[in-house]
Amino acid sequence: MGLPRNCEVNIRSKFKKGERNLITDVPNVKVGHITLTNEEKDIHTGVTAILPHTGNIFRNKVLAGTSIINGFGKSVGLIQIEELGTIETPIIMTNTFGVGTAINALTKYMLKDNEDIGTTTGTVNCVVTECNDGELNDIRGMHVTEENVLQALENCADVFEEGAVGAGTGMCCLGVKGGIGSASRIVSCDDKEYTIGAILMSNFGMPGNLMIDGRRIDTEQTVPRSIAEKGSVIIIIATDIPLNERQLKRVAKRATVALSRTGSFIGNGSGDIAIAFSNTNIIPHYSEKNIIETKMFYDDAIDKVFEATAEVVEEAVISSIYHAGTVKGIRGKEVFALKEFL
Repeated sequence: MGLPRNCEVNIRSKFKKGERNLITDVPNVKVGHITLTNEEKDIHTGVTAILPHTGNIFRNKVLAGTSIINGFGKSVGLIQIEELGTIETPIIMTNTFGVGTAINALTKYMLKDNEDIGTTTGTVNCVVTECNDGELNDIRGMHVTEENVLQALENCADVFEEGAVGAGTGMCCLGVKGGIGSASRIVSCDDKEYTIGAILMSNFGMPGNLMIDGRRIDTEQTVPRSIAEKGSVIIIIATDIPLNERQLKRVAKRATVALSRTGSFIGNGSGDIAIAFSNTNIIPHYSEKNIIETKMFYDDAIDKVFEATAEVVEEAVISSIYHAGTVKGIRGKEVFALKEFL
């Protein structure tokens, strides 16, 4: 849960951290994993699920925005977020070839509790995100099943593991083992404390470029620097600050600052996607009123939200690689943990 106090990785923090230093410090946000590992069969993959809140998300949607930082990716559901500014399902992370399976599983999950979907109302916009874990995982084997997706959803809780777990099991980042990372920050607004949290799946960056708190970490000892930046990163930002969809899109864009701080230049072959949502502004699927009320932030005061976002995503990147252990994967490739270089 976050970086330990005596960690060799020092990340300066301007904002107070949440109780767990996880995205689940945002009220009602839950996260669950299912991890698939079999070294004999070169399986290193999994699924991670994020619940924006614990109610019926289809009937009570959250306002959201997305930023396609670099569009070399195969995620689904982003078009409707861009158009309507809402999320109406849990968010699934998995590997690239698991996207189709995850869509089917998540659709069935939503149909189970919403008999009106596809009958008396429209269909559902499932949100599934991906990174390519083929450097370590037998991705062609398509080992993620619908049951695995449902298990990740069932496992959603306040506390979850970071590192080489869930969807991050087979990911690589900036020359070391990548994975799932999370962090949170507290922001004071109008004499009240709110939380900004992030969870990400790190699979980006060129070996030798890793930066931690402004210091370059030499990770070229086992991986040649000439390897192109062709991974990906999926970043989910959650908050209970009342932001509208336009402001959430602006928040999602600030994830780019964190990627730059940690050593990414947003390479040509990297699918870098950020999604931000607020679970304070709820949009009902059904309404007797034509006009509904939501709250928004005063734009001239929003810089502290942007700054906290950059800080929380930066720590989530470092946390994802700090907690990941060394993995030997397919074709005998071994990717070392960050701790091997500290």
